[in-house]
Amino acid sequence: MRIVVTALLLAASAVATAASLVLLRYYDHTAGQVEPLVFFTAGLWVLFALAVLSLRGVQGRAVVVLVLAGSVAIGGAAMAGPPNTSTDSARYAWDGIVQNAGISPYDYAPADPELDPLRTEWLFPTPVIGADGEPECVGERIMTVRDVDTSTGILCTAINRAKVTTIYPPASEIFFAGVRLLTGPDPQYWPMQLAGLLMGLGVTGLLLRALISSGRDPRWAALWGWCPLVATEGVTNSHIDMLGVLLLVVATMLVSARRPWLGGIALGVGISAKLIPVIGAPALLRRHPVQVILGAVGVFALLYVPYVIASGIGVLGYLPGYLSEEGYVSGSRFVLLSLVFPGAAALVVAALLLAVLAALTWWRTNPDNPWLGQLIMIGTTLLIVSPRYPWYALLLVPMIAMTGRWEWMAVPLALTERLLFPSLAASRVAVTVAIVTVVTGTLIRRRSARLEGHRTVTRAT
Repeated sequence: MRIVVTALLLAASAVATAASLVLLRYYDHTAGQVEPLVFFTAGLWVLFALAVLSLRGVQGRAVVVLVLAGSVAIGGAAMAGPPNTSTDSARYAWDGIVQNAGISPYDYAPADPELDPLRTEWLFPTPVIGADGEPECVGERIMTVRDVDTSTGILCTAINRAKVTTIYPPASEIFFAGVRLLTGPDPQYWPMQLAGLLMGLGVTGLLLRALISSGRDPRWAALWGWCPLVATEGVTNSHIDMLGVLLLVVATMLVSARRPWLGGIALGVGISAKLIPVIGAPALLRRHPVQVILGAVGVFALLYVPYVIASGIGVLGYLPGYLSEEGYVSGSRFVLLSLVFPGAAALVVAALLLAVLAALTWWRTNPDNPWLGQLIMIGTTLLIVSPRYPWYALLLVPMIAMTGRWEWMAVPLALTERLLFPSLAASRVAVTVAIVTVVTGTLIRRRSARLEGHRTVTRAT
């Protein structure tokens, strides 16, 4: 009966995931109203929680079968439609197309006329003449770029920030080029969605292997495989963060297995995919730090070499502008710290807190079992930095699965709220609730462990 109930809940999750893509419009947070996607998202998280609870009653090999089947079903359903909250994968496709034409993605912005021969209709649709006789851009994912060198003076594109060069590091760029080398320029969003699905399934398999080999409950892999965040942001919106997650999981497994050089290389490639996986480094440095650091820095630098040769300092792309635009330079992005520390002071305090956190993680992490150190380092960093993009929390979810600390799921939920309700007040409430949930769960867990230890001593005496 538990198997049947769990399977039905997973089927409902898959159907709801597909329905949210087929039935709903592209999410517009500027609409000024609560849109149906908010209710669908809440429903997906409820179904996820119920399925995980139902799995507790399943025994034997059925656990692994359900975890894998659910990952395939929900992830496959997430490919039922185009991206619904982000157009980042349009930039991924463009960067791949540009590179396969022999051009560095750091040399030109998408709106530059030099790249006009490479423009495809799905990325750069032709403007239409509106009722007022003026050209305009039509489409839910299509943006209008003005004052550009075209016959109409506007450029219609699915690429955000089309007037600036790319922000993504070399490993991502190589990945984008590889995907488009296989598919060509014409397929729209599904190639990166399929890549996201395959990477997500890869992480599910790695988590199952790590949990089983370490004697832990394989049920916890469902926290990743069935997670709505993985389906929506990892597959539907196909964020390249999935590559960083996969490589950080591989690096953590290698380092804990006393293979520091290979672990360092995997870590370095992961960092050169999205930079964010660098916050996973401190938990991997307790043993053999020199080998891990040299492996990571070496491969990171090596991947940059061909792009530096081609573009020089331009390899920084729009990264400095992005950090300023997102409020990290001014300190306004830190939703809780900015309450007490105004302006750039929040950035300074955040940097100090992260430095102390990294040092403590390095010092206290068990090198044979670094997953808890990863959980605390990544989760606390997300709470301090409080990004408004929930896909950054993809990096945290495997660590929750490997430790069974389900209370940390409050962090990706808080960041999801930031995306769907872009209100500073609401974000502060969400992040505060996440902190309270994590602290409460940790205290309850410690109290239960003490009581269990006391009962064990009592029985022994």
